[in-house]
Amino acid sequence: MTVRPAHPDDAPALVALRHTVYPYLVRGEASTRRQLATPPPDSSLAAFVAVSGTGEVVGFSTAFRNTSTSAPHAGQVSLLHVHPAHRGRGHGSALLTASLSHLRGCGLRNVRGYVTPESLPFATARGFTASRELRYSRLDLTTPLPPPPPLPSGYTLVPVSALTDRALFAAETGGVADEPSDVAPDALTFDHWRYDVWEEPGLDRDASFAVLDPDCAVASFSLLLRDGDRYWSDMTATLPAHRGLGLARLAKTAALSHAAATGGTVAYTSNDTANAPMLAVNTRLGYVPTATALSVLTTLTP
Repeated sequence: MTVRPAHPDDAPALVALRHTVYPYLVRGEASTRRQLATPPPDSSLAAFVAVSGTGEVVGFSTAFRNTSTSAPHAGQVSLLHVHPAHRGRGHGSALLTASLSHLRGCGLRNVRGYVTPESLPFATARGFTASRELRYSRLDLTTPLPPPPPLPSGYTLVPVSALTDRALFAAETGGVADEPSDVAPDALTFDHWRYDVWEEPGLDRDASFAVLDPDCAVASFSLLLRDGDRYWSDMTATLPAHRGLGLARLAKTAALSHAAATGGTVAYTSNDTANAPMLAVNTRLGYVPTATALSVLTTLTP
C-alpha cells in the first residue's frame, strides 16, 4: 500500500472511485483534472491517492486552506474516501496522516472534515468531534416538476450566461453570509470565487438561472453543475432584501426544468439540516433525502 500525491492523469480513476463511494456527488473528469493540475489560488491544496499493491487507485483525499473565512488557521480535509473492497487495510489512516501533516506544515490548526455516519467512529478515534449534519437529496428529473411561483412585478428571470462574473459574485457573497456553517464564509475573494464557480468546467450557465430585481441587480440565483445526464445544485441563494417572494424556488425550478429538457435525468444537492428555508424549497420541488454526512472538527498540535 502506498500513498502518493495525486496527478491530473489520475482523474478518470478518481471519478470512478468517487461514483462508487459517493454516487450522489457530481464532478466530472475535466473538473477533477483541473483541480489537480491548477489548484485554487492561495489554497495550499494538496491531494493524495492511496494505491493498492497492484497499482489501483483505491483512496483519495485533499487538504487545503479555507480561504472563504476570516477565521484564523482554518484548514479542511475533503472527501477522504476508500473503495469499499479495500477498507480495513490502513488506506484511510495513511491518507488522513498525509492530509493532516500537510495542513500542519501550512500552519493550519483548526481543521474541518466531513464523514458519513458509518465513518464517524474512524474520525472520533483520531481526535475529531462531530458538529453539524448535512443532508444529501436526490431529484428524479424524468418526472414532471411542480409549477414555479409567479414572477413578482418588476423582476426578470435570466440564464446565468447573461450575467457578468462580478454581478454573480456580488449576489453570492450577499446571499450566503448567513448560511449555517461551522465556519463563517465571510472572506471569499473574487479570484478564489472565480476559480471555484465561474471558471468551473462543470458549470452549466444556460441551465443556471438568476432573478434580477427592478434595478437589474441579481436578487436570487440557482447554479447547476453538469456531468453527462447528472446535475448538482451547487448554490441557490437569495439576498436578504428579496426573501419571502419565492425567488429561490423560481430560479431553481427554471434551472431544473432546463436541465430536464436538455437530457438531465437526476439532480442532487446538499444542505445543512439547520437550513430550513432551503430544505423546504427542495421538498416542494420533489427532492428526497438520499444520504447524510456529518462535519467533524479537530485542533492540531504544532
